[in-house]
Amino acid sequence: MALGSNPQREPEYENVKKELKKDHRYRSREDEVAARVINKQRKQAGETKRKVLLAGL
Repeated sequence: MALGSNPQREPEYENVKKELKKDHRYRSREDEVAARVINKQRKQAGETKRKVLLAGL
């Protein structure tokens, strides 16, 4: 998993990666795609730190 990720998401990450390999999707990019899927879920659940850009200040 990526640095700074939630250890509770590790099994989910492994499951997504395994499913991608089983379906022969995204060959040789399974790790990257699985990480992106989990990161998207983390973002939607509010588990990530967000950087706020203040324009004009």
